[in-house]
Amino acid sequence: MIVALIADIVGSRKIVDRARAQAQLEAALRRAEDALPAFARPTRSLVAVVGDELQGTFADLRAALAATLLQRLALPDGIDVRFGVGVGQVIEIPSAQGTLTEGSAWWAARAAIEQAEALSRRDVPQLRTWVAAAPDAVPADLVRIANAGLLTRDRIIGRWSSRVRRLVYGRITGATQGELADAEGITQSAVSQTLSAAGATAIIRSFEELSAPAD
Repeated sequence: MIVALIADIVGSRKIVDRARAQAQLEAALRRAEDALPAFARPTRSLVAVVGDELQGTFADLRAALAATLLQRLALPDGIDVRFGVGVGQVIEIPSAQGTLTEGSAWWAARAAIEQAEALSRRDVPQLRTWVAAAPDAVPADLVRIANAGLLTRDRIIGRWSSRVRRLVYGRITGATQGELADAEGITQSAVSQTLSAAGATAIIRSFEELSAPAD
């Protein structure tokens, strides 16, 4: 099984300078990818394919969930991204323009991102990530468990300011509170208080669980 990831920019038509925003987004995604543990890095990095959409692939669902968490935290101010995670098969098709891919993982990822958008418009406005799977790709209960966790994860992150996201990203990637305080121009005590008030420990521990070495 392969995990396909489709990402699109939320509200891309309202961004005044799309070229600048695209460059900032791609730089943030590369930075997050470089900070991931080796197992969680994409087998095919997220790249822009058309319009506001990016596509990539991962070896498994755990890697994709770890990556999308860190990628959301790395996003620059004013840019938000929605992810559709699809589990299934990926088929490579030779082409004069290079290898093309299709298959059930991509169809599942498309269904997932459409569901994420639909849910965010109705009941859960902070939702940015959803998982779908091709029939028999993985147990259905695994997909439900993943989506239950994503509903909570995105609810927490979606309420954070850009500063909180930067601080949590920094803690996950190894920065000390003192280093973060210097970077933000605030005191170490303020960093600690901000992280505590935001409930950041839950997200940090979530990433640790997703990125822990396999037994």
